Amino acid sequence: MKKKDPYSALRYKEFNIFLFLRFAMVFGWSMQFIVIEWEVYSLTKNPLSLGIIGLMEVIPAISMALFAGHIVDQKEKKGLLLKCILGFSIISLGLFLLTWPPFIKDFSTQTILYSIYFFVFLGGLVRAFLGPTIFSLLALIVPKKEYPNAASWSSSVWQISSVLGPAVAGFSINWIGVHWSMSIVLGCSLLALIALTQIATKPILNPKIGEPIMESLKEGVKFVFNNKTILGALSLDMIAVLFGGAVALLPIFAQDILKVGPQGFGILRAAPAVGAFLMLIISAYIPFTKNAGMKLLSAIFAFGICIIVFGLSSIFWLSVVALFLSGVFDGISVVIRQTILQLKTPDHMRGRVAAVNSIFVGSSNELGAFESGLTAKLMGTVSAVVFGGSMTLITVFITGAVSPTFRKLDLQKDIEEHEKSE
Repeated sequence: MKKKDPYSALRYKEFNIFLFLRFAMVFGWSMQFIVIEWEVYSLTKNPLSLGIIGLMEVIPAISMALFAGHIVDQKEKKGLLLKCILGFSIISLGLFLLTWPPFIKDFSTQTILYSIYFFVFLGGLVRAFLGPTIFSLLALIVPKKEYPNAASWSSSVWQISSVLGPAVAGFSINWIGVHWSMSIVLGCSLLALIALTQIATKPILNPKIGEPIMESLKEGVKFVFNNKTILGALSLDMIAVLFGGAVALLPIFAQDILKVGPQGFGILRAAPAVGAFLMLIISAYIPFTKNAGMKLLSAIFAFGICIIVFGLSSIFWLSVVALFLSGVFDGISVVIRQTILQLKTPDHMRGRVAAVNSIFVGSSNELGAFESGLTAKLMGTVSAVVFGGSMTLITVFITGAVSPTFRKLDLQKDIEEHEKSE
């Protein structure tokens, strides 16, 4: 049997540029989210305000997702991505000004808070288009036989950047303050724009250009709900991430429970990034496609255990280890899920399927942040985290019990079929 090349997707120049662009965008976006979380909690000292940040982003992201998926399938992907990056840059500039003391010296705390919420809401609108565009563009950069390897690298880069961004945010808040931390975010958007110029314009593969929007949306939703593999993966991950969103409460743990300040906050945020980086190495050399269903279930179960341990811990380094392991297992989950989506989705429906994915999973982090903030307000921070982790475990048990087909899911045959077709 031919030996697998762990770097096969990296042999394509545009894919490397794509990875750099994706890293810059996700790193900047996740860093911005945490800087704003820190600023808002510092202004209000109210756990619910952290949840409202997530809610302000998730409302437009969900409500616009299906429409965005239709647009992505109808339009050229590079041009759409350019508009998304420019929109993100404008939002980052607005938040940069709202954290600049000379600019906001005459603003009330309430005005600053509501202005931040407004820009976060605009970010949700941009994100509704960004996810489907990125997902669709990836499939146009590498051939189908490279989808599993490309999905592994792309998912791992997303995982690393989505945790490294907040980790750097924690350290930069301590070193240069909230305002200048936002300047790093602006720099990321500029780098993404430069990288995008190195990717060629791609063809539109949808044979139904001009299709009525309602028919298009109905077709996308119907496809996802009729595909039990995709639906199972999205549902499982959505519920697990929704109830396992303990990291949204890290500012409270750092400031009030573990009492480790901005530096400790940065270490806590960095811990999952190290776990995610480990997954980047492992998933490139040892694909998770064999017995993918059981591996996905096991990874999310272990993630839930880590969240419970983190919530109960009053020892800083135990909390760090728990978060490190949560990054490891979450990384496995992301890689498997993205591989499922890339392998099981037809080219002409990638935008709409990615849009449904964003409703199920892409917004679950923000909904999880709201759930964590609300439950922390109602039952206390520690109890909220333990409750979330426990709900994750229950979700895994139910999914495994009611769906034996999902337990037996193996993606190796799909990969072999794609290799034969090339």
